Amino acid sequence: MGKLSILFGDGPIRFPDPIGVGATASLLLAVFSEVFCSILLISGIGTRLAAIPLLITTLVAALIVHANDGFGKQELPLLYSAIYVVIAIAGAGKISIDNWIFAKIRLTSPPML
Repeated sequence: MGKLSILFGDGPIRFPDPIGVGATASLLLAVFSEVFCSILLISGIGTRLAAIPLLITTLVAALIVHANDGFGKQELPLLYSAIYVVIAIAGAGKISIDNWIFAKIRLTSPPML
């Protein structure tokens, strides 16, 4: 929510530009992944695809933004990165909207020859 307040605040945008796309674009990408993709991940919709921007955001935070800050600042983003890798590989699980949607698609699709 802190990044949203920066985005919609009155003053100039002061946000790090770790990948060279500009401070505003970096902020928009971070807000997209941390708000929109997190909502998708929590709700179980498109979990594998939603985990990828979150993984990239946490890796940039750990390995680029906090590269000189020591392991104490890198520990939490690296932990989240590991969790997002597992979610991207394993998927949402049996109790998710993704699983329900794909089960419905499998039942209504014609058999493959």
